[in-house]
Amino acid sequence: MAKAKNWVLLTTAPDQLTAEIWKDILLQQGIPAMVNPGDITSFMGVSAFPCRIMVGRDYRQKAEEILASLKPEAEE
Repeated sequence: MAKAKNWVLLTTAPDQLTAEIWKDILLQQGIPAMVNPGDITSFMGVSAFPCRIMVGRDYRQKAEEILASLKPEAEE
């Protein structure tokens, strides 16, 4: 997996559950990815606050393509 200094912001998911799903999809495609919950951490379970998705710098373009392919046609 990429070193921490090579992580870049890919996008912000609306909540932690969505972020975890997107992260897992990226990992399945061989893209180093992690969820960065930002300034707010939930100690009571899954957070309903937006979470950042971070990827290895060299994988950003491919990760953007993968997430774009997940969007329904109506949102494009």
